[in-house]
Amino acid sequence: MADYPIISDVSSYIVRKLREKMCPEPIPSPNNIEVSSPASQDVDYLVGVYLYNIEEDLQVTTPRMIERGRAELTRPPRPFALYYMVFINAGGQAGLKADDMQKIIGKIAQIVNDNNSVRPDELQSWLTTQEPPIVLSQAKISLEEKVRVWSAINKPYQISLFYKAAPVYLSSAEVIETPRVVDASFGLHVTGEDRT
Repeated sequence: MADYPIISDVSSYIVRKLREKMCPEPIPSPNNIEVSSPASQDVDYLVGVYLYNIEEDLQVTTPRMIERGRAELTRPPRPFALYYMVFINAGGQAGLKADDMQKIIGKIAQIVNDNNSVRPDELQSWLTTQEPPIVLSQAKISLEEKVRVWSAINKPYQISLFYKAAPVYLSSAEVIETPRVVDASFGLHVTGEDRT
């Protein structure tokens, strides 16, 4: 099961794909694409990937307990949905015209659409279990909800892309040792045939 860095690994995957496909055109350097918040004062990047919400994905069912070896149980992994905003950094867009910004947004949408799923074992190479792919899709939120995300960080709304990554399974670190069977008793009951 994927361990706790999986959330950061998904963010890094998005940034890695954007860097691979956007540089040197329309973004000059991979360093211009970062995991960041629009509230950050850093002006050294042009495109930011901002994780703004994490929710347990209640539509996905999980087993009660999972056997680990002969005498251990662990809680099942919990499925989460990660919500991202991909934006152009207002502080780093010196010299960018509206047309340039729209081209950048269009290229981001194209890249995410073309790379919209990743297997957890690609993000955490030590995984031995088969888990479903993490799918990136457009977050189904209204313009008002998008404006609220910007308002929550005290920034005016600007055109940006909103994505949902799910299901992201997060394993449990809790291991429960089950008692070993040390004594067993068996009984045998034989019924006779009725000969009357």
